Amino acid sequence: MNIGFLKGTSDAKCPIAPDLIRKYDGIGVKILAEHGIQEAAHFDISKYDGVEFAERSKILSDSEIVYSSDPLSPEELAQIKPEAHFISLLEPYNKPEVVAQMEKYPFKTFSMDMIPRTTLAQSMDVLSSMASVAGYKAVLKAAEMLPRYLPMMITAAGSIKPSKVLVIGAGVAGLQAIATARRLGAMVEAFDVRAASKEEVESLGAKFVEVEGAADDKDAGGYAVQQSEEFIQRQQAEVQKRAANADIIITTAQLRGRPAPKLVLKETVEKMKSGSVIIDLASSTGGNCEVSIDGETIVHSGVTVVGNSSLADHMIQDSSILLSNNIFNFVNIMVKDGQLHYDEDNEILAKSKI
Repeated sequence: MNIGFLKGTSDAKCPIAPDLIRKYDGIGVKILAEHGIQEAAHFDISKYDGVEFAERSKILSDSEIVYSSDPLSPEELAQIKPEAHFISLLEPYNKPEVVAQMEKYPFKTFSMDMIPRTTLAQSMDVLSSMASVAGYKAVLKAAEMLPRYLPMMITAAGSIKPSKVLVIGAGVAGLQAIATARRLGAMVEAFDVRAASKEEVESLGAKFVEVEGAADDKDAGGYAVQQSEEFIQRQQAEVQKRAANADIIITTAQLRGRPAPKLVLKETVEKMKSGSVIIDLASSTGGNCEVSIDGETIVHSGVTVVGNSSLADHMIQDSSILLSNNIFNFVNIMVKDGQLHYDEDNEILAKSKI
């Protein structure tokens, strides 16, 4: 059977890392790849047996599994085999119209951003993989823009105090940002509404800033939950107090299917030191910072504000390797003896199916 990989336009990551080619062969799956799919990631997969480069139309019509990072047009979807599986990242929680669209077609559709964030599904969790890369890159980008050192420096010309980093949201991206900032020698504080985050934050050497009265999150599947207006106001007040002394703020707080909470207000930005940097990783869903603009870098009251939820794409080779592993591990549970096998009782497949 064939798995077909289409080249992305909005996402240039390559979903086929060279190390995965033999693994696909081992489960009886041949790879059809669109021309140019590997170029941005600087992979050379053309020399491997088991990979055939083909035109887009052939991939759509000849594959039992089709992967595309981008949504496909109705004309392209109509070319997919009725018995095939289509895999993408469709964000049905943000785009309910996608569900109605995909129900028109006989093939099965799976959205990898719906894979449950459980221990069993960790190896397929593409959101966590990309968040980890983004959290790391956010600190490096902020350090590059900051007109100061991150670590303490003692020199013959005098001592330099370490920079202060405030991380809002201690999920995968936030924890990676904390770890990276600490490795670079910064002093780090972190907020998160999830009580379980405190131990993780402190284990990385950062100070956990707690705001009492957060809504219960034990059944949220690892996601943050919507908080009361009264709690958000107290959180904003605490953020403002901490932000005034921060050199870098990295925001990562997102709510599935809802706009990102506004935690860094315009007035907070205006109280920060000139030259400070804010990296808003939640900008694609409205942003945690009131002044951030998705896809843009602006300067507001002397503070550089970067709105970018796609920083994983700035480290495209490693993010491609992680994405490739996530896809293979997901495909591996829907293939048995070289044939498609949909197990209705499999929680991962059931929850990611549209």
